[in-house]
Amino acid sequence: MMFWQEIANDGVQKMCEAISDREAFEMAETFGAHNYHPLPVNVVRAEGGYVWDGSGKKYLDCIGAYSALAHGHLNPKIIKALTDQAAKLTLTGRANNTTEMALFEKSLCLYTGLDKVCPMNSGAEAVETCIKIARKWAYSVKGVPKDQAEIIACEGNFHGRTTTLVGFSDTAQYHDQFGPFSSGFRLVPFGDAQALADAITPNTAALFAEPIQAEGGVLIPPVGYMKEVRRICDENNVLLIWDEVQTGFCRTGQRFAWMHEDAKPDLMAVGKALGGGLLPVSAAVGTNEAMGVLKPGDHGSTFGGNPLACAVAIASMAEMAVQDYDRRSEALGSRLMEGLRRANLRHVKDLRGKGLLVGLEVDESIDTAPIQQSFIQEGLLTKETRHRTFRFTPPLTVDIDFIDDIVKRVARVLS
Repeated sequence: MMFWQEIANDGVQKMCEAISDREAFEMAETFGAHNYHPLPVNVVRAEGGYVWDGSGKKYLDCIGAYSALAHGHLNPKIIKALTDQAAKLTLTGRANNTTEMALFEKSLCLYTGLDKVCPMNSGAEAVETCIKIARKWAYSVKGVPKDQAEIIACEGNFHGRTTTLVGFSDTAQYHDQFGPFSSGFRLVPFGDAQALADAITPNTAALFAEPIQAEGGVLIPPVGYMKEVRRICDENNVLLIWDEVQTGFCRTGQRFAWMHEDAKPDLMAVGKALGGGLLPVSAAVGTNEAMGVLKPGDHGSTFGGNPLACAVAIASMAEMAVQDYDRRSEALGSRLMEGLRRANLRHVKDLRGKGLLVGLEVDESIDTAPIQQSFIQEGLLTKETRHRTFRFTPPLTVDIDFIDDIVKRVARVLS
């Protein structure tokens, strides 16, 4: 009881301030499930593109919550939207309408150029929503026989961690010992439009893919791939679904990565940056034809579309639109890529990127663990993803000096 009384008397913030970094690590190790292996950095404060640990050491945040912190830490305008809304109305459920949800749905349609929105919370929920819609569309519109609908996905994909989504991953750790899995999925090589065309059958409901495989190692498809995929889907009466949870909202230098080739989807999963770095906010967005198959009771979420999340998301989109985040991302990403190329870095096998989604792949001759540790010592937070690739996804609000500082610190580590 003393534990709870102390929190009740002093507040959560004072309690946290009394805990050292070492104690925080030990507490997490003892009481937390070990489904993550975080960097040995305990973040206690953040602002803009920077974070600090309990000892006061300052880091460049180049993880950015895997694209979720597009606006930087504690963006003042989004914080204001949060606090204003929190003092008025936070949650009602979906048994009634709210003005905030109505405005959120209109805003997201305007921002994406699509017709209808189904609000959810996490990116995985948005993806699951798209899958449900695609299957119902296949049966009710396309005429696929009951329970025979197929969805084509890409090898190397990452769409989330639910049992359905890991069931069509080909990464062993994501699916081993978590089966049995849902059927109805087929994998084709990423970036191979002909393989997609060859895999389509009369029962194919949709192609579901990331326009750029961020988690897969910042893998960018050949030029023309997305446009060709759109054409193939149109010719075969197949829905095109883009997962833009990580690549969306200006991360790649366009509002959405499909806009690099005008490969407009029928359905799209969005999330991460939509929450402004404050809350989990996601949605399935789509055309009238695709979204029109949903009827009352087909799908739902208690917290999806809650007024607090909607106010934050509206402010987040307004900031991105007014402050030209797409142009900032393109310019800063080009500077980062060019700076890393000019640095003539040792042991770099490949450098890939679009906007401020950049992957630096090191060759097989060296161990990546010491590189990771050296980045931390240099005050640079990045993390290795697949294919021995370190991913750089800092906030889109950082300045040129921040970008140049990344290059200097990476150069010191790899020299």
